[in-house]
Amino acid sequence: MMKIRTVIVDDEPHALEIIRRYATHIPELEITGTCGNALEAFQMIQNTRVDLVFLDIKMPRLLGTDLVRSLKTPPLIIFTTAYQEYAIEGFDLNAVDYLLKPVPLKRFLQAIDKVRHFLSADLKTNQTIENPADPPTPPVAHYMYLRVERRLLKVNTSDILWIESIKDYIKVVTTEKTFQTKQKISVTEKLLPIGEFMRIHRSFIIPLNKVEGYNPNHVVIAGTQIPIGRNYKQICTQQFTPQSGHSYQPE
Repeated sequence: MMKIRTVIVDDEPHALEIIRRYATHIPELEITGTCGNALEAFQMIQNTRVDLVFLDIKMPRLLGTDLVRSLKTPPLIIFTTAYQEYAIEGFDLNAVDYLLKPVPLKRFLQAIDKVRHFLSADLKTNQTIENPADPPTPPVAHYMYLRVERRLLKVNTSDILWIESIKDYIKVVTTEKTFQTKQKISVTEKLLPIGEFMRIHRSFIIPLNKVEGYNPNHVVIAGTQIPIGRNYKQICTQQFTPQSGHSYQPE
């Protein structure tokens, strides 16, 4: 059985002990250390091999999210926190899961199951590299999380047709549904996969692979005309040329 070298980081001893106690019941989890703050955890991760970190977010001196950003190649991260408002930021850092305190055993086990699936997929990817004749592993889906009706909703970014800003809200139009949430479009733009989406107007973001047609004033996605802002015309002209594979529709 492959051992998953695990570190638990929390400035609250009681919360740390709950995760440690849960972890002792999972045979493949090998607890290699516990830390009371993010700076201590940084040193441990730098000096030893760590596969998984249960990481509190709101800690003195250095937030858990800032710790992850400081690591060039972070291990798998499961955030544990009492503050739900950090969820979107946590998932933006590609966390495996996000557990709200007090952490129920059922949710802990679900998070460990996600770790198992991730490591299994990673193992298959490594085997594919070693055996190039094998078919390639499908790309990992990218998700963003929207707060809709007092809950976080997971949206696959490949399903998005466009995103529209309406004052302090955004409207996310997908192939199946339309969602609205209180969030600035500038924040949303940072959560999207780089190179796959483009801001074409101060109020619109579009996925490049969904564009069906273009002229200097708008693009067409799913039969809908989406306006191009005056300040975005030059970059859109550069992007949507006949050589890019999009159909060019002159005025």
